[in-house]
Amino acid sequence: MRILIAEDERRAMRGLKNLIVSISEEYEVVAEASNGRQALEMVQIVKPDVVFTDLKMPYMDGMSLIKAAQAAGISAQYVIVTAYEEFEAAREAIVLGVKDYLVKPITYDEVYDLMKRLERKKGVDGSEQIGKLKERYPDAHPLVIKCLNFIDNGYGSKINQKELAENLGVSQEYLCYLFNKDIGETFTKFLKNYRIETAKRLLLAGYPREELPYHVGFSDPKYFNRVFRETVGMSVGEFVEKNNSII
Repeated sequence: MRILIAEDERRAMRGLKNLIVSISEEYEVVAEASNGRQALEMVQIVKPDVVFTDLKMPYMDGMSLIKAAQAAGISAQYVIVTAYEEFEAAREAIVLGVKDYLVKPITYDEVYDLMKRLERKKGVDGSEQIGKLKERYPDAHPLVIKCLNFIDNGYGSKINQKELAENLGVSQEYLCYLFNKDIGETFTKFLKNYRIETAKRLLLAGYPREELPYHVGFSDPKYFNRVFRETVGMSVGEFVEKNNSII
């Protein structure tokens, strides 16, 4: 597993790196960055499997780094490293699609358990067989392709269409127009259907049902269940039972 660490405190970076590599020879820290801007450049170059990022860093904070990397189409698992007083912000980051968090001071057992969880999640994500959306729409406008890349890699995060348009340097109205013209449906509807299709694949792969809504970008399980029923025509339980009987 290839790992990037973004941490502006040299001692903290060295300590986390030593903990990670001591757990398994399969864990390789391929890059280190002392600020968010440098981390974003390195993420795009080395394309790590996991990114550990401090919440507060010079030039670009941890959440901005994650959003920018997702917008650039970088597929990785993200872990927030935070001080105790920033704990609530770290919990909020989970809702935005961050895989997990570590609260300083970090212990060996915490890092060990986290890495094993990331391995399991990586295995499930790999079984999703998510086709690259840009390959389905090769003739789409370059801005639409960037939107599709963001959905591919950030569907589990809280995606704000207005913020996405601002990051791409265009108005929300123009981006909506381009997306609807090239894809044939609105951005919101496409994202909802993509998330539900991903949820179906995860259910068939045995992903825990209680964690599923958060994994595919829903912060409210009841709302997820309602959208799933409206989209699929049956409840989550009925879908699982039906497909188990087929198998």
